[in-house]
Amino acid sequence: MRNKKIPLRKCIVTGERKPKGELLRIAYSKDGVLTIDPSGKAPGRGFYILIDSAVAQKAKKKNSIFGQLKMPEQEGFYDQLIEYVKTVEGA
Repeated sequence: MRNKKIPLRKCIVTGERKPKGELLRIAYSKDGVLTIDPSGKAPGRGFYILIDSAVAQKAKKKNSIFGQLKMPEQEGFYDQLIEYVKTVEGA
């Protein structure tokens, strides 16, 4: 029997390739709105970030997510991301 292939995704902040389950998906909708997508099934273009508060802080400092999308920063998105990552890390 074959081993099931584990999909890998690349973190847009660190560039590390990790299994999809170890990363958090951020969905970019056609409306231009970013949402945190823990289920990984929200419609729109997806970006992945490591579930690590230091990486989330680095994303905020470098404006990594909005820089990749070439769009203006969404008010409070990075703070929301950092809070979500901290709750997931603590669980």
